Amino acid sequence: MRTYDFTPLYRSAVGFDRLANLLESASRTTGQDTGYPPYNIETTGENAYRIEIAVAGFGPDELNIEVKENLLTVTGRKTANDANLDGGAAQKTYLHRGLAERDFERRFQLADYVVVTNANLVNGLLSISLKRELPEALKPRRIEIGAGQPLIEGKAEKKAAEAA
Repeated sequence: MRTYDFTPLYRSAVGFDRLANLLESASRTTGQDTGYPPYNIETTGENAYRIEIAVAGFGPDELNIEVKENLLTVTGRKTANDANLDGGAAQKTYLHRGLAERDFERRFQLADYVVVTNANLVNGLLSISLKRELPEALKPRRIEIGAGQPLIEGKAEKKAAEAA
């Protein structure tokens, strides 16, 4: 497997350290990814996204979704499920056990201003909706053009000083 050295990015670019860290962490985790649980990432609009994770066998109380510093972490912790349906304590006997019920942790790096809007668990699919919400200061604004007298620098300050 190839490894890349991102050190030159740190030396020659100012303000891109976060991007270099993302590239470096992505190159490190690619080989360690087990692929469990499988997931899809789709775009549902210009600034809207959805992550769907196949979590068959997990209930809402066994799943945890947390966002901290632009990192979305989805964790599944399976509780012991060996009791009979009638509430007895007898062990189940399986002829074949193919449903994966192992614990997992799946991480997604979020871009700036991307927030989780909601999460639903339906038919074994955990759907997490995300939206990019730019602050007002970063949104484009329309500047009105006036049709009055041209502004001359210093003239307004002179009038204000004379009036005082």
